[in-house]
Amino acid sequence: MSEDVIEVIGAEEHNLKDLDVTIPRESLTVVTGLSGSGKSSLAFETIYAEGQRRYIESLSAYARNFLGQMDKPQVESVEGLSPAISIDQKNAANNPRSTVGTVTELHDYLRLLYARVGTPHCPECGREVGEQSAQQMVRRILELPEGTKAKIAAPVVRDQKGAFEDTFDDLVSEGYSRVSVDGESYDLAYDQPDLDENYDHTIDVIVDRVRVSEDARSRITDSVETALEEADGVLKVILPDPPEDVELGSEARSTGDLADDEGAEALAVEFSEELACVHCGIDLPEIETRSFSFNSPHGACPECEGIGETKEVSEELVVEDPSKPLKDVFEPWSYNRSYYRTQLDNVAEHFDVSVETPFEDLDEAVREAFLWGTDEAVHFEKQTKNGVRHKTEPFEGVIPNLERRYGETDSDRVRDHIEDYMSVTTCPVCEGTRLNAESRAVLVDGTSITAVNQMSIADALDHFEGMEERLSERDRTIATEILKEIRARLGFMVEVGLDYLTLDREASTLSGGESQRIRLATQIGSGLVGVLYVLDEPSIGLHQRDNDRLLNTLEELRDLGNTLIVVEHDEETMRRADEVVDLGPGPGRHGGEVVAQGPVEEIVAAEDSVTGDYLAGREEIPVPADRRDWTETITVRGARQHNLDDVDVDIPVGAFTAITGVSGSGKSTLMHDILYKALAREMNDNTSVDPGEHDGIEGVDAIESVRLIDQSPIGRTPRSNPATYTGVFDYVRERFAETKLANQRGYDKGRFSFNVKGGRCEACGGQGRVTIEMNFLSDVHVPCEECGGDRYNDETLDVTLKGKTIADVLEMTVEEAFEFFQSDGRIRRRLELLKDVGLGYMKLGQPSTTLSGGEAQRVKLAEELGKRDSGDTLYLLDEPTTGLHKADERKLIDVLQRLTDRGNTIAVIEHELDLVKNADHIVDLGPEGGERGGRIVATGTPEAVARVEASHTGRYLRDKLPAVDVDGPRENRDAAQASGD
Repeated sequence: MSEDVIEVIGAEEHNLKDLDVTIPRESLTVVTGLSGSGKSSLAFETIYAEGQRRYIESLSAYARNFLGQMDKPQVESVEGLSPAISIDQKNAANNPRSTVGTVTELHDYLRLLYARVGTPHCPECGREVGEQSAQQMVRRILELPEGTKAKIAAPVVRDQKGAFEDTFDDLVSEGYSRVSVDGESYDLAYDQPDLDENYDHTIDVIVDRVRVSEDARSRITDSVETALEEADGVLKVILPDPPEDVELGSEARSTGDLADDEGAEALAVEFSEELACVHCGIDLPEIETRSFSFNSPHGACPECEGIGETKEVSEELVVEDPSKPLKDVFEPWSYNRSYYRTQLDNVAEHFDVSVETPFEDLDEAVREAFLWGTDEAVHFEKQTKNGVRHKTEPFEGVIPNLERRYGETDSDRVRDHIEDYMSVTTCPVCEGTRLNAESRAVLVDGTSITAVNQMSIADALDHFEGMEERLSERDRTIATEILKEIRARLGFMVEVGLDYLTLDREASTLSGGESQRIRLATQIGSGLVGVLYVLDEPSIGLHQRDNDRLLNTLEELRDLGNTLIVVEHDEETMRRADEVVDLGPGPGRHGGEVVAQGPVEEIVAAEDSVTGDYLAGREEIPVPADRRDWTETITVRGARQHNLDDVDVDIPVGAFTAITGVSGSGKSTLMHDILYKALAREMNDNTSVDPGEHDGIEGVDAIESVRLIDQSPIGRTPRSNPATYTGVFDYVRERFAETKLANQRGYDKGRFSFNVKGGRCEACGGQGRVTIEMNFLSDVHVPCEECGGDRYNDETLDVTLKGKTIADVLEMTVEEAFEFFQSDGRIRRRLELLKDVGLGYMKLGQPSTTLSGGEAQRVKLAEELGKRDSGDTLYLLDEPTTGLHKADERKLIDVLQRLTDRGNTIAVIEHELDLVKNADHIVDLGPEGGERGGRIVATGTPEAVARVEASHTGRYLRDKLPAVDVDGPRENRDAAQASGD
């Protein structure tokens, strides 16, 4: 075998059919083919899995004890493997503490930078603070022009109440005579101040009066050390007649109360041996790298503990309908419960109101008292077994009562109940920045670490460019290497098209494609050579405008001497690849073979390659002959959440709308944060959602309901799968319960559920797999030794239907099950819907945790299609073409058009131009991402948007449409509206 290739022989994982394939090393190879043709089985379950298994086997026996044994993929041999790294579409992290900055390690470098060269400032007054030795203070004084008059003082009392008679007596006994009290000079030998003990006072002891000169160094040093000893490490230097342009630091302040004999305005500066603000009297902690970590108590905001958000009981959720009578208005309190009834009755009596009075008709002060409590005492009477109990005390208030109980209770049920009436709000103390005030007040180049975290990656890169030139010589020496690493990582993020993300963006809010590109940028930064990278559709979620940058990054990784295997459907990626492996010819059991392999030209020439047909133009997704008309719209007014720039957006009712724009232009904010949340709150009575900022939504009466079909998982455990989610499994279990053997043994359909005891395998709890924690690697799931992965016990598996057990059915693909259950209309109809959305290759029992975002979304779409549809529903989808081959994308478009034809309204976030060109209406946002986006660049039909030169989407769309004249007529609703570039 040549050392220049990876050779796979006899691969039979999943649907692969004894497949042999040779992949060139140090090249970019795309594995493509119809959905379900075996791409992931080859790239991930065979090549990458074998690489990971061999790595674990290379470890010591002691280490392997902790890691467990990994199963060998079903392959005869894989030769020429390098150390393998998988970069898939899983979220970067689900931990709310994880941000873009932390998962890319950028925040670690920022913490190091701020800990080493950061300048601390007082969080109260903003003055620069710092710890200095007595010798450093003397040097600062001697830097003044020679001959400058200076008073060296010890601030023994600072803003404290008292007469301080004993203090004055002690000073006299120590030999001091001159003091400054609240700005006035006194000679204690003749004139002791008479102070009002009820007011704050400041007392400075004048230790010495000198003229600055090198000859006076010794005297100044003695005076400084004496003053520091008297004032516990604090020194004040007063310049009665300061020279022009004198600089003693940001601590210096003008003070007219310490003037010289001629009354000139004096200047005072304070020094401290400790890290403290001598003006505010605030001690600051020592600056360390952990001071800037919101995962450490040394850096985290004490209010939100580093989360950036707090949960608070919401008045709007507690009182949903103020027109209700007082006794029924508080949603968390049931008037039928004795305690709450007594509380409300007694407080109502105290304010002389009836519990039957509508809450909105009460005086504002009375409403506030019920919600937030009273300072005045209320007389309470409560009927007990021993008679009536009386007590008088302030009323706690409904909201404080809920907040107190939430913090005190150990009951999950009580906490869940109260959480229904709580809303997540930005932490009022740190304003969402996660760090404490002291850490936020440390500056580098005049900027705090929280301000840097709030920048987009592109802006942060600009911020750090040339920063060395703005630092002192000492700081420049320390920071040079740190800044180089920061700029390199920011540059890699820009290269993969993520320049619009902010560093403080929660990692859990990233799409699968964004998470994958973040990990890709991290790998570029590692600079590894000779590695095998296996990637899963890195172009997902990326606008065509940014695709070039991603492909340049992949080629850069390759040129370093690495091997890249990319599972991909994107046409441009295939055209720039060194090698393309096209699997097929069909999905599921019809796939698993190499249809064509070689440069893209050979794929195009292959007659039996569906991929080649679309690349060559022999097959294409057609442009609709007609666009739908509409008379009504759903209009979002004044959308300004995140980067949306106070825009008005029309969604035509009864039509198919595509929301487009470059990554970060505001598409998800518009659909998820504003449109869906606002409609869900109003139409579905879902008070738990908090819509983003906007003025309102018009035209809601034109639809009956709203449904969001996004890429979130259909379940969070391996117990959930497509069969259970779509309801198919209920009917399958009924069929098994109707068999002769099941009737003889008395099995009902519950016996065939792997979620309850009885029929399932108890060794694995019906999951079929056991999780092995891998410590420093990802967890590994291995088949249960008891049931062999079947999920059920032997007695349940005795029952068969047409020769197949319930475990066999779960192992069937949708297509196989469709044929198996041809005679059952209920099952067949639901399976047909899964086929229609391109999931015919998927196994019924595939754990939901293993589904990609696009697969999960299409399962949800199939489940929606299975519902009884009355029309007039608004369906919101987020990139439904994720993971689809062109042939399967065509099926999906047909499904969406069919939904629209029934009278529904479809709005889709999408980058895939073949779907976009099938829309009736386009809303194109941009023109760029982040702060440079959030505006409407163009709206109208695809033909109209293609005419707008300012639209990135429009420019790429022209190649997908019949000839479009950029300067052609723009009439009626086809006229695209362009707004500033």
